[in-house]
Amino acid sequence: MSDTPAPAPKKKSGLVGKLIPVIGALVLLGGGAAGGWYATTSGLIGGGHGPKVDKNKPQLVERAEGGDAPTQTDADGDGHYETIYFEMKREFTANLTDPNRYIQVGLGVATNYDNRVIEAVEKNEPAIRSAILGVLGEQTADHVATVKGKEELQRRLRAGINKTLQDKTGFGGISHVYFTSFVIQ
Repeated sequence: MSDTPAPAPKKKSGLVGKLIPVIGALVLLGGGAAGGWYATTSGLIGGGHGPKVDKNKPQLVERAEGGDAPTQTDADGDGHYETIYFEMKREFTANLTDPNRYIQVGLGVATNYDNRVIEAVEKNEPAIRSAILGVLGEQTADHVATVKGKEELQRRLRAGINKTLQDKTGFGGISHVYFTSFVIQ
């Protein structure tokens, strides 16, 4: 055995040896910055708060907490939003597809959005009435006489009203259609 100590390993002393820690730090900083940006803009943490809100379109109206007012669930049933109801001024009368049969209904609509939806319904009433009459005229007496048929008719009327509003104003917003009167003859 020799008393001579083993030589110490040589330190890397080139440009590559100095760049590796700098590149690693830049990668970590860039990844952290990108992750922080995503979390903020996607609403995961403060800043983004979800999708951008278009103030030109109707906004959902959240229910006020407390008070002595009776509780009212929204048209979607989860209770988070206020519901605004509007009854159409005149009844609708249309011929059914059955010979010599007709339907006469009174309608109300509901929305969880602000008054701009109801204002759009009133402003575009002639176009909405036309869409409703078109849907009513496609029905048979036997079909709309059943509960299932009435529910399907409500869905079709809602779709027709929302399509008309979308075409005229760029926004639908009607969540439910209700019958206030219903006659088949």
